[in-house]
Amino acid sequence: METNTSDSAKQNGMPSAIPAVSIGQQRAAAEQRKTTYPFRFPRDSRQLGGKFSVQENARRLLRFFYFERRLMQALGAWTLSIQEFEVKLETGRHIFFHADAARLLRERLNEQEVRLKDIDAFRDPGIDRFIEELLSAESSCELLVGVHQVIGCALATAYRHHIDDTDPVTDAPSIRCLRRILLDYDPMLEWSEAAIAAYLEGGVTEPQIAVWRWHLKRLLASIGGLTGNDALADPPTPLRIDSKPFVRGTVPLRDARFDTFKNTGDYDTADAQERFPKDSYESLRLRFIRTQRDEVDAIEAFGTFIWDIRFKDFQSEYNLARITWDEARHTEIGHKALLACGYDPFELRNRLTG
Repeated sequence: METNTSDSAKQNGMPSAIPAVSIGQQRAAAEQRKTTYPFRFPRDSRQLGGKFSVQENARRLLRFFYFERRLMQALGAWTLSIQEFEVKLETGRHIFFHADAARLLRERLNEQEVRLKDIDAFRDPGIDRFIEELLSAESSCELLVGVHQVIGCALATAYRHHIDDTDPVTDAPSIRCLRRILLDYDPMLEWSEAAIAAYLEGGVTEPQIAVWRWHLKRLLASIGGLTGNDALADPPTPLRIDSKPFVRGTVPLRDARFDTFKNTGDYDTADAQERFPKDSYESLRLRFIRTQRDEVDAIEAFGTFIWDIRFKDFQSEYNLARITWDEARHTEIGHKALLACGYDPFELRNRLTG
């Protein structure tokens, strides 16, 4: 019998942490058998070991989950108040992206034997304060800066660092979870950069959003960043929520391209004339397509519901987020179908539902 220990351990008079004990000629026999094995598969270069204990890994994933859940809720709270059609539409998608990220993290935490009721009951006052301040944005552009350029970019970076630092073998499920989330993050963040550039080209000034971006980054740093482990910075002062707590909007807003109507669900009444004979195929087709486009109000409805029922039941929040994504898709279908029929979609009046 022979014992294989590392040279450094021998020099220090210390045994290796996990002694390897070979019996007889087993190792030599194994080497001989390998010489006759014909297949040379790709080498797995992953190494056991990572920077996190099981407990630390779960603590970080739980913070990630909470950020994602709060972003889902926060975007829902703003769906009524976003005026710009493209931003409202995209926000309906992003609500679900954050909800789905929260779902994946929740499932992974549960696999690590964290009880679902404990995951759902988790709260963090520092994160809550950050989200409330982010919600106090004074415009849709400021909202995008906070959600995407500050917290969105920080989350994407934290996920990539976690993938690099966790044990690549034993924590492979967490790595897969985070990589799946990043599949949505990459196009989401790319879109947000283009949208903020559109605001700047349209008259919003860079100093306006730079001050807000710096303010939120400092606030995030004051709670230890995404993981809560970063060096704490002094929070910026004053915070908007200290003088005026956030209250979600109650009025559905549209941008200047829309001509809106309410108090009737009949498009002919709203238009003050018939485009096609009543109940003809052409009339029914156009009504259907316009109804699809006008499901922009459903983005507002279901997004608002997410905010209003926040923390009552995660599965209900998630289901509403999934419906909101569907409604964004329906709106998009209607808008593009109007284009395909030869209309400028903005020439057709938009139905408002309070």
